Amino acid sequence: MRALIRPGLVVLSIAGAAACFAVAAPQSAFAQAKDQAAPAAPAQPQELKQVALTDKQVDGVLASQKEMDAITEKLPENAQPDAKVMAQLDGVAKKHGFASYDEYSTVVDNIGLVMNGIDPATKKYVGSEAVIKSQIAQVEADKKMTAPEKKQALENLNMALKAKDPDIQNKGNIDLVVKNYDKLAAALSEDMN
Repeated sequence: MRALIRPGLVVLSIAGAAACFAVAAPQSAFAQAKDQAAPAAPAQPQELKQVALTDKQVDGVLASQKEMDAITEKLPENAQPDAKVMAQLDGVAKKHGFASYDEYSTVVDNIGLVMNGIDPATKKYVGSEAVIKSQIAQVEADKKMTAPEKKQALENLNMALKAKDPDIQNKGNIDLVVKNYDKLAAALSEDMN
């Protein structure tokens, strides 16, 4: 069910980029999202299908997010989405201009790929590696985090640093996502607050 896991990862990575000090909270949400949508058998990570984003697609993601969240929030923990839930997700995606939930998911994946590389302070694209290194420095300098929280956050950030994002093939996606950064960050990280 990659289609459900990816949007969850996007949400988590945006929340992590926007609020480094809250690294521990997205972890539990990621685990919950992973548990909710993970297939029974171990799956190999699938390659991200990169597409050239359009204004219409970004607007569709923004317009559909509350409805998508309302559906996915109702999923019981550790449950796989059934045909009814998938039909609801497909319906919302189609209502907002996507051919299917799979297309919606691919668009969210591509938005997330760019969002992972935007410095939340400057709102400029610097690449995911630079963003993660900045987050590592912020965590190391944070005096309010407990030692175990700091250790866990640094482990997670170092794992993220090793799992390098693919290069962005469609460079126009960067300008489009940067232009809509504030709206996308608010919409895609809303359920993390």
